[in-house]
Formats: sequence, structure tokens, C-alpha cells
Amino acid sequence: MHRILILLLLTTTTSILINVSSGLPFILGNGKAVINWTQPKDDWKIETAPRSIVPHLDTRNKNQTIAKEESEEDNRILERLQQLKRNSSTGRMLWYDMSLSAQDASHFPPFVDKALRLFSLDQVAYEIKNSVMSKVSCQACKAGAGLLKSFIQSGKSDQEIVKTIYNFCVHLQIESPRVCEGVSREFGLEVIFVLKRVNLGPDEICSFVIGDACGDVYNPYHEWEVSFPPVPKPAPVEPPLPKEGAPFFKVLHISDTHYDPHYMEGSNADCNEPLCCRLSSGRPTNPNSAAGKWGDYRKCDSPKRLIDNMLSHISDTHNDIDYIIWTGDLPPHDIWNQTKEINLQIIKDTVKQMSEKFPGVPIFPALGNHESSPVNSFPPPYVQQVDSSISWLYDELDNQWKRWLPASVSQTIRRGAFYSVLVRPGFRIISLNMNYCNNKNWWLLLNSTDPATELQWLIYELQSAEFSNEKVHIIGHIPPGHSDCLKVWSRNFYRIIARYENTITGQFYGHTHYDEFEVFYDPHDLGRAINIGYIGPSVSPYYDLNPGYRIYYVDGDHDLSTRMVVDHESWIMNLKEANLYDYPIWYKLYTTRPAYNMKGLRPLDWDNFINDITNNQELFDLYYKNYWKNSPVRPPCDAECKKRIICDSKSGRSHDRKHFCQDVESKIDERESKSWKAWFYRGFTAS
Repeated sequence: MHRILILLLLTTTTSILINVSSGLPFILGNGKAVINWTQPKDDWKIETAPRSIVPHLDTRNKNQTIAKEESEEDNRILERLQQLKRNSSTGRMLWYDMSLSAQDASHFPPFVDKALRLFSLDQVAYEIKNSVMSKVSCQACKAGAGLLKSFIQSGKSDQEIVKTIYNFCVHLQIESPRVCEGVSREFGLEVIFVLKRVNLGPDEICSFVIGDACGDVYNPYHEWEVSFPPVPKPAPVEPPLPKEGAPFFKVLHISDTHYDPHYMEGSNADCNEPLCCRLSSGRPTNPNSAAGKWGDYRKCDSPKRLIDNMLSHISDTHNDIDYIIWTGDLPPHDIWNQTKEINLQIIKDTVKQMSEKFPGVPIFPALGNHESSPVNSFPPPYVQQVDSSISWLYDELDNQWKRWLPASVSQTIRRGAFYSVLVRPGFRIISLNMNYCNNKNWWLLLNSTDPATELQWLIYELQSAEFSNEKVHIIGHIPPGHSDCLKVWSRNFYRIIARYENTITGQFYGHTHYDEFEVFYDPHDLGRAINIGYIGPSVSPYYDLNPGYRIYYVDGDHDLSTRMVVDHESWIMNLKEANLYDYPIWYKLYTTRPAYNMKGLRPLDWDNFINDITNNQELFDLYYKNYWKNSPVRPPCDAECKKRIICDSKSGRSHDRKHFCQDVESKIDERESKSWKAWFYRGFTAS
């Protein structure tokens, strides 16, 4: 998938498009107008949408405390794990050398040869894979903008441009020919359609797609702000520590299952495509390259037996779950080989599977970025052409999700795949479609101004909740502070969280595949933590990861309920040992408060935890192990890695590291400087 994104950077970003707001044609260098396009009007009225006002969850209202001691079963499992013989870790696949010989380079025009010398494709691949962009990726983006500009100015047809994308993909060895053919077909025409209809230069486009690594370029077509009602913000209330013995909800969080129906045990797990472990991946070159029975640490998604085993384990071990949050990404990573029909079938199959495993348990789903075909393609409601509209997906989601959700949410699901449900009296869950903040959603280049009016609708729901004295949990897929989230969307969302800090008591996301969190701060006082976003681990091992899930304990029904997360547990399966002994064991990796010695899980407590892992290397190492779900093939973490991970936890607002990370980075740099000085001094003294 990551090399496919490189291809799009190289060949699908451009500067020659149309002014969206005016509808005036943009004139190319040869005097030809590209297109005259005006965004259709959207007359949807937020206040006319039905609201969920009847409590949806019938709970047993338990009055039990969270056990502090490990059970005998936990101890037995841990003892068995410690006794298992450990073999050598599975090596992770490295990027192939994509350097070009002089003969290869001669196939391309001089502009491309010059562009290729400006940046390393290997470096771009690494940065896109890790969502950590630098000026290298920025240069790649701008080179692609200039290249596509020359194609359009030369009068090439859409089909000719798609064919050129395919040729570049093959000749640059970005992917195998069949992957190049698939991605050219799946993405080419859509990207060309969008880029012909915007009036942005390479600087604006690449700042939009790449983020702050391409500079904070002012872009009048993508600068907007949400409106708040003229209601004064209530004085902030510091939430109390959890009350021992208070009733709680036990909540399961599943994310990023990435079910691969074509996974095949023994197939090649070390292939040269974005997704391996399939019959089409070929034969393994040696026994170590063969895909494991229960999954693989390399570029492979979840086999059916892995998901079946996990759901059976959860059903047996956690039979007292009150409700489930399911934060998206159901299809696998074979994005060059997907169709609408295939993705819909995976959605239907996994929904059926969840319903059968958890009968009678309410499930609150959120939409991932992989559910669409092509991936990341989520046109706003005003795009209504039959071949471009997203209604094929949203209508089916409404059909599938209605078994768990009230009828009142149907209108907003079919409009934008978001909804609001009153779970219990005084407690509401709002599910957002985070693909409208996805900077890889090319449709947002047409107009990123609050797509589907989702954020304005969110404000309406939160203001209604504030009036009704309700507490709210927000669920979604892409974390708002992640670099995949548009900075203008994230900035507006951050303001919403700050305005309704007394109402929003928890946020829950997925997407990263890691076990992590994001803290939100008062925009006017970045020293005051006001909210927390929990980022659940992936079920898929893609890649270098153990499969995992989360259990939250949420303050339940009582007069002084905060509806905050009281504690949470992360459960994993050791994939290496499951494949070695053909005996998968799911076990609790850690419980947050005792593991990290936290008094509570309030925003203040998480902010203190960030300071602790910044200053305490041993505690950071523990967090890093849990972050990787105790993967035996996790890479070592140097100072730059540590700065990135801790900075991510401080950044609930994307592409704004300078406001959140300077203090953390300076502390880590100071510690590194001292450690090097001490090392040098000890060595000099010994000499």
C-alpha cells in the first residue's frame, strides 16, 4: 500500500486546476480551459434530522469493583507462556532497492530524471509507511505535481495519463506489474477527475496532502471555521478520581480486523507486493518465508481462524460485556485488487460474525478508511454521479448497522456514515466518519469545508447534550491528532473538544494498529489537559505486531457518574508462539493503572504520565513494549523514535508539533546529550 501512495505522490498531484468557489475556468499555459465546475448546493438541515432520545442500552447495573489481583487462570497462562521455548524472531521485510541505473533512467524525460535525483524513493516509502513526513516526501509530492501538470498541459487524455501512471509504476519498480495495473485502474481516473476541478498550486496541494513537512502554506480554498451557538461555555469542572465500588460498564473495543479471506497458510509471506500470505504471493523461497497458520508478522492480514479464535475467546472470557465499540477497517490491504462488491461482502460477513458471537450485545460501529473502494475514497454528499457517489457504501452500512442501532440514526448514516445514540439516561455515544478529515481522500481537494456538514452537526449534538446534562463518548477511526488527518479539520475539531470539555468524557479511535493514546489541551493554555483519546490496538498483525483488543471499564449508572474510563486492559495473542506450538493463547498484557502506577485515567493523569515517560527511561521502555503489543520483532527505539512516540501522545491536533512537542524534545535531547557526555567521560577516564 505504501509504495502505491508513493506512485500517487509522483504522478497525481498537480497545480493546474479550477477555482471551486467561483466556478470560473482555469486557463492552462496553452490557453485551453480545463473545465468549468461549480460545487452543487447542499440544502441539508441539521435540525431536521431525527435524534435518539430513548435509552438504547438495557444494563444489569452491576455494583462490582475491578479486581486488583491476577486470577489463577491469568497466572496459569502467564506461567505457561514463560515456560514456552522461544525460537528466533521472524525477520521483517525490508524495502527493495529502487535505485535506477543509467539505462533505466533513460526511459524517462529529463524532468523526471532530475526529480528522481532530488529525493530517495526508499526514504519516501519509509516516511509514508510510518506517517512521519519530511521535506523528502514534500519534494516527491511537488515533483509529481509538476509531472502531471505537464501531462494535462500537453493535452493527454485521461486514459493516456492512466497508462503513463502504469508505465512509471512498472519502470520505477514501485510495484509488480499486476499491482501497478490495479492501482492505475482503481485510482487514476478518480484522481484525475478531482484534480481537474481545483485551482491549487503544488505548494498548496502538497501542504494539504503531506502536512507541516511541506510548510504551513496559506490556502484560501481550504481555510474555514465551524460556528458555535451563542451559549457561554460553562466553567471547566475538574473530574474527580474514580470512586471505588461504583458500578461500571465493561466495554470491548475491537479495531482494524483487516480480515483476509484469501489468506493461505504456507504461502509466501515475504513477497514483493503490499499484501502477502496468499496463493497469489507464490511459493516461499525457504521455510522461514512461509506464512504461519495463525497469521504472520510480515505484510499479512488476519486469517479467518485468527478472528474466529479471538471472538470465541472474548465470548468465553468476557461474557459480561455491556456493549462493544468497533472502530473500522474491515477489508484487507490488497487495495489494488478490490471492488465495491468484494468490500461489501466482507462487511456483511464480519457483521454477521459479530452478531452471532455476541447475540444481544449492543455494538456501536464506526467507519474505517479501508471500507471504500478505492481505499480512502469518500466523496461528500454533493457528489451524486452514479459512478462516483458513495451511497453504495452508506446505504449498505445503514442496512447492516440497523440490527444494533435505533431507527432514528438512519438519515445521518445514509448521508455521511455518522450518528448519535442515547445509550443510557445522561450518556450518549457519537460515531464520526473520520474519512472527512483524511488527507488521502482526494475528494476533499474539491472543497474540504466541513464535508457532509459533519462537524456542525456534531456541535448541534453536543450543545443538545449539554442542555440535557448528558455525557458523551466520541468514537471514530482515524485519530484527529494523527498526521493522516487534515490540519484544518483537526484544528476545528480541537476547538469543539475544548468548548465541550465538560460534556465529552472519552474518545476512542483505531487506525494506527498500535496501543496508544492522545491528550487534548486547552487551546488557550497548553499546560492544562482537558480530554483524552484512546487509540485501540489492531486485531490484524499487519505488520510486526501481535493481534490485540481492549477492555474498558467505564464509570456506570450512579448519581455522580463521570462516564469516564476508570481503567482499561489490553489483551494480546503471542503470534510467534501460536504458530510455533499451534496453540493460540490470549492473555492480558497489562492493566493501565497498576502497570503505570496511575491514580486515575483523567486527562491530568495522562498528562503526568507523559512527563513520567519523558523523564523515566524504564517506564518509557514498558510503554514502548505495550505500544508494540509485546511484539518480539519490534525495532529498537532511539531518541528520535522516543520523541516521535511521546509527541504523538501530546498531539490531539495534527500537524502542529511545534506547539506541543518542543518541551518534550528538548528534555529528551538534554538527556541524550548528558548520556553521551557521561559515556565519553567514562571512556576517557578509563583510557
